[in-house]
Amino acid sequence: MRPVRLSSFPRLASIGAVIALVLPVATAGTAASAGDHRRHCAGSRIPETGPAREVLRIAQRAKAEMDLESVIVRVTIGGREVVTTALGESMTGVPADPAMHFRNGNIAISYMGTALLRLVDEGRVDLDDPVARWLPDLPQGEQITLRMLGASTTGLVDYVPDPAFGKAVVANPFRQWTPQELVGISTSKPRWYDPGTNWSYSHANFVLLGAALEKITGTRLDVLLQRKVLGPLGLRETRNSFTPDIPAPVLHAFASDRGTYEESTFWNPSWTTAPGAVQTTDICDLARSAAAIGSGELLSPSAYRELLNPGTVGLGRPTSKCPSTVCLPNTEATHYGMGLLVLGDWIAQHPLFFGYAAAQAYLPSERLAIAVSTTNGPKAPGGHVAQTITQRIAAALSPEHPLPDFG
Repeated sequence: MRPVRLSSFPRLASIGAVIALVLPVATAGTAASAGDHRRHCAGSRIPETGPAREVLRIAQRAKAEMDLESVIVRVTIGGREVVTTALGESMTGVPADPAMHFRNGNIAISYMGTALLRLVDEGRVDLDDPVARWLPDLPQGEQITLRMLGASTTGLVDYVPDPAFGKAVVANPFRQWTPQELVGISTSKPRWYDPGTNWSYSHANFVLLGAALEKITGTRLDVLLQRKVLGPLGLRETRNSFTPDIPAPVLHAFASDRGTYEESTFWNPSWTTAPGAVQTTDICDLARSAAAIGSGELLSPSAYRELLNPGTVGLGRPTSKCPSTVCLPNTEATHYGMGLLVLGDWIAQHPLFFGYAAAQAYLPSERLAIAVSTTNGPKAPGGHVAQTITQRIAAALSPEHPLPDFG
């Protein structure tokens, strides 16, 4: 996965040739004022032909086909903009804008994975240290390691698919959940498998990883992630909130999960991951994040290898306790890393949250980053629609490197 020159890929070399023609322009609906000191994420002028125009066509077709309220896209090569655009509306009469903030969900888990590996690089911890050292009350904590939390191989049941939990969330989407409540749901149930012997995604792993990182460093998680990841990468529009608030300008979302199509923008995301890693971002930070995390910019070569495969390849098989829909196969081609997905030649992540969908993907060999954010219309199919759009853009810009699904 070592980076190579653009000239090795004629199609992407042609994209690079038109990057200089794609210039930022102001777009309607942006709340940032001319005096705002922050970096302004703006749309770009799109030529009549070329890769930027093709990305726009893909986004336009997907928006209509999937009944999406908004589609926001940014593509870069080597950090240089190919295209940034926003389609549709945030609310009735309010155009979507690239500067608008949305929830980034499990993308923050890749920041926790990177922060953990930075601590390993600093010699402060070892991935195979037992978490009982910092979380003594965790059942079987002496058998669970930091590696298992980050790689999601603890065997802890995921609380999110639990029927009682799902009913509680839908009944009161504004409820503030505590880490103790969330982990308690998982630890009250028999493990899917012995720690380290299989693979299954569990939100509980990352709630615990956040708690462990705080104990290891003596630093609140949001502060730690700012110091170790967000600050060094210049992600100025990515931030934690301990409330459901989203900084202005806001990309509003709508969902039909409760039987009627309604605004879900400020439904409480406290259950999604560890407190301190419940974040919002904008499309420019999302594209920057895709490239920086995907290239291991902050990590040593050995830590980067762990990021891409912390021992998950070869794991993931159904058992009498763990069905094939949960214990998914991790192959060399598609597997879970340290808080992210390795999908073919791409490094990716694609979160969902009640009407919001997003995706980031990075192709190291071509230094190609794709970031997509969407919101649902009343007839939207739901699911990973942003990932589907990302796959279509990947196929158009780099057909030799398809972006597969996981599992």
